[in-house]
Amino acid sequence: MADQPALLPPAATNSPAIRRQRLILLAAIVIVAWLALQLFATILLPFVAAAGVAYFLDPLASRLVRAGMPRGLAALLLVLLLLAAIFLFLLLLYPLILAQLGLLITRLPAYAGMARESAMQVMAKLQARLGADFVDARLRELVGSQAGNMLSFLASAASRLVGGGFAIFNALSLLIVTPVVSFYLLRDWPRVIAKLDDWLPRRYEALIRAQAREVNRILSAWVRGQALCCAVLALYYAVTLTVAGLDLGLIVGLASGILSFIPYVGSIVGLLTALGLALAQFPTWFGVAKVAAVFLLGQTLEGYVIYPRFLGDRVELPAVWVIFALFAGGAAFGFVGILLAVPVTATIGVLARFWLRRYLASPLYRDPPPPAAA
Repeated sequence: MADQPALLPPAATNSPAIRRQRLILLAAIVIVAWLALQLFATILLPFVAAAGVAYFLDPLASRLVRAGMPRGLAALLLVLLLLAAIFLFLLLLYPLILAQLGLLITRLPAYAGMARESAMQVMAKLQARLGADFVDARLRELVGSQAGNMLSFLASAASRLVGGGFAIFNALSLLIVTPVVSFYLLRDWPRVIAKLDDWLPRRYEALIRAQAREVNRILSAWVRGQALCCAVLALYYAVTLTVAGLDLGLIVGLASGILSFIPYVGSIVGLLTALGLALAQFPTWFGVAKVAAVFLLGQTLEGYVIYPRFLGDRVELPAVWVIFALFAGGAAFGFVGILLAVPVTATIGVLARFWLRRYLASPLYRDPPPPAAA
């Protein structure tokens, strides 16, 4: 039997030198992690994506192991099934998405002209009501030209974003590195967790495990629940907008569902985009009303059926935190920062609540005020 490291006496573990070493070690871990993200953010995407895939599939792999399947075979089977689902999605929907993108590009000049004409009409009405001194002809022309330019800029930016997303998706790193790393991480996940558990400082191991379980509870509920919610919403919006007759309903619906992982952003962006396209496409208000009804019903289902069913009250991540974390992570580290935003936010939230409980139970909070002078 291997020799176990000797434990220090309690007095030694609580000495100022040991406490100083703990603080130095914690600061060193944070600094090294930050520098690693700064230096390797451009190549970390397939590895971070693989870690997310392994974390997402670990419960299924554990169930297969309990059913009698070897862990390596279970990991291989789940990764292959995920790849098959992705390739089936590309096979079925990629041509339709490309066709709708081509339709959007061909209609951009017409949409820009319509935006310019609508802006000119609005400015003409304002001029008629408020007078020529308030709205002159030069201002009308400026607003009209800028409306068309803004629409063209937004459309070209969206086209570059979608094209860049598919280029990243088709990149060699994501096609080869991510599945391979996902398989190894999923196969070795229990051993990795056990090894990290062995490295915990003995004095605080119970405390760290408790906080880690809380982070895992919140994070697993958010990641898996949010993924299911996005998939259901994407399917709903894509089908209903297409049935409603919107020419670009498939791509608008998929984008609305996928962006739903950012609270309120997916529904707002999808609604505004769909209404704008409906106004340009349908000759009567009935078509626009159908599109608006699709999103009204979608918001009702999202708020009262989908999110309570898949997320419930287990997720203690306020919407404002999630929005700020996603934008801050994207600004700091790009797409890798977006992938890491929610795990980091969940961890910070658990630690903040833990320290808040410690503070409320400490003499620093409970120390009563001095008695008033007589």
